[in-house]
Amino acid sequence: MQVQRYLQLSIAVALATIALKTGAWWVSDSVSLLSDALESLVNLAGAVFALAMVTIAARPPDDDHPYGHHKAEYFSSGFEGVLIFAAALGIVWASVDRLLNPQPLEAVGLGLLLSVLSSALNGALAFSMLRKARQVHSMALEADARHLFTDVWTSVGVVAGLLAVMATGWGWLDPVIAIAVALNILRVGAALVWQSVRGLMDEALEPEHQAAVARVLAAAAHDAVRFDHVSSRRAGPRRFIDLHMHMPADWTLGQAAAERALVERALMEAVPGLRASIQLLPLGVEAHLGDPLDSEETRT
Repeated sequence: MQVQRYLQLSIAVALATIALKTGAWWVSDSVSLLSDALESLVNLAGAVFALAMVTIAARPPDDDHPYGHHKAEYFSSGFEGVLIFAAALGIVWASVDRLLNPQPLEAVGLGLLLSVLSSALNGALAFSMLRKARQVHSMALEADARHLFTDVWTSVGVVAGLLAVMATGWGWLDPVIAIAVALNILRVGAALVWQSVRGLMDEALEPEHQAAVARVLAAAAHDAVRFDHVSSRRAGPRRFIDLHMHMPADWTLGQAAAERALVERALMEAVPGLRASIQLLPLGVEAHLGDPLDSEETRT
């Protein structure tokens, strides 16, 4: 199943959970169940925006975007984080109002049943989405999956709190639980925004992938070949690496190109989704005179 299909399923599940959780709040008048329903609204908006961004990210490179549109996925993560902030503020507002104006809860048992059912739907979908996100390195899918997991744990906390309200009769627990839910999803929202910022800042490859690149270059280097100016970045599911490959000046173009092709193939096999760009240079010739990266200590 492709990323788009997972997000379409996420939209359908979000609509179902909104209906269930809204029903749970309607029958019980619980502000903590209301906070749970508001978070599901964020799930829906986030999934719709993620689907739009994934669709854009899948577009092939063009004249204006020669490296592709993969970074569009990071906008999805940031957008969902901002939505979470808005939902958390709404939850706090409703909770404070309920603390100041307490109301008795009604039909809590039915409300809890509806909440548990919606959590089961979200949990099953989130597990499947997160596994797929790790396979294809999709930031949008991972953000949506992690938010769904947060929704599940939110619902667990709400259910546990309402059971405590039923057992103790302490009505003030309901808005206090809702405020705790808001603080938790604020944490998740901040994490999603930070992930988005990191992605848009052209971070280097993950440490394990950098190690794989280093192993490939170390195996390919010998007296006649060396590498330097190795730089990398990631954009959504894509990984990019640029480097200089130095070889004897008397090699033929065909011999040099064949050697480079072997290295490129080995790099792309070692790191899934990698695109390698290797500039050929004669030994003793540096592309950037005076660059610290030309020193012997930094050569691979």
